[in-house]
Amino acid sequence: MKRFRSLVILGLFALLQGCAILHSGTVKPGESEAEVIAKLGQPTNRYKDEKGSLLEYARGPWGQQTYMARIGPDGRVTSFEQVLTLQKFATITPGQANKKDVLHTIGAPSDTSYLSLSDLEVWSYPYKENDVWNSLMHVHFDRNGVVQKMMNGPDPRFDPDMRFPFGMMRR
Repeated sequence: MKRFRSLVILGLFALLQGCAILHSGTVKPGESEAEVIAKLGQPTNRYKDEKGSLLEYARGPWGQQTYMARIGPDGRVTSFEQVLTLQKFATITPGQANKKDVLHTIGAPSDTSYLSLSDLEVWSYPYKENDVWNSLMHVHFDRNGVVQKMMNGPDPRFDPDMRFPFGMMRR
């Protein structure tokens, strides 16, 4: 019994450590790039643009959070925000935005697929819609890499009826 209790305590400690890693400290404007990396570790991706660079930090349970730290030409943070939100998705304009724009706005997708009938590449982003609903945003690109449409809906990974392949466990 004593050994079991020790294992439970050790397991809870490991779980709390994992949460601490996922929800590490906040980044404030004016901090250096080195300070950001010291706090959050190496970014999952780096992007360069005319305003400086972006450090992407994909986080959260099931990848529902991605933070972007914008680093100005002086090497200091100008902004730090969670980008997997309806407000950020709304800034992507179908017919105008391309893959580079999407990467710089909401980061790398968690999954990609291809729709052969419509000849569209799809990038999928899990997110917490309005901080409540487990959702997926799908960004559809044509062969030229231009966004053609965006669609969102519930994330089937959180639907108890759909967890087993093809809903075979429905009653």
